[in-house]
Amino acid sequence: MKRILIVDDDTQLRESLRDFFLELDYQVEDFTSGSVALQQLQQQPPDLILSDVTMPEMDGWEFCRQVRAIPAGQLIPFIFLSAKDDLKDRVKGHEIGADDYLTKPFAMRELRAKVEAQLERSRRINAEIVRMMQQIRPATTETAPPEQPPALPLTPAEERVFWEVMQGNTNKQISANLFISPRTVQSHLSNILSKLDLENRSQLVRYAYERGYRPPE
Repeated sequence: MKRILIVDDDTQLRESLRDFFLELDYQVEDFTSGSVALQQLQQQPPDLILSDVTMPEMDGWEFCRQVRAIPAGQLIPFIFLSAKDDLKDRVKGHEIGADDYLTKPFAMRELRAKVEAQLERSRRINAEIVRMMQQIRPATTETAPPEQPPALPLTPAEERVFWEVMQGNTNKQISANLFISPRTVQSHLSNILSKLDLENRSQLVRYAYERGYRPPE
């Protein structure tokens, strides 16, 4: 079941969105503030984010910037829902890092289509990562066995998460496979990225691919 994070200080709209997506069998979490939503996001990243632009404490622009600045938020589909309809605002939203921008008032049918399109795109990206990893073949020569990559500078727990990521699994899937909380998965993933001097999952997959790391048999 996909999980959507809604951030909007308009109580009526937030509740309408929550009820709408619950009826469509999504898991939904909603917040009035980007700063509070960020704390939850780092503990358990959602599958998609819907955010207003004009909000107290932290506006949507800054919220989006901070989401994209953390490893857990690099690839999460992000859609702005805003009353700001000027071209410069829509362009700004995309420049900051949003995947889509929908102006208020909007039809729920259109929002549903945009959400499903972004989730499908995210699914294809994840499937491509899995396909790429499945195509990895050990380099062979006629005279010598393939050179083994160096040992990973990771703890055993971090290494288990590393191999799960290499198989294209989401944090939620890794949590279920390893019987640990999503927050623990994210903590291990952050440590892995820091130790390998990487910024996000895509770079991690490329790192493993280029150095010949392959999941253990």
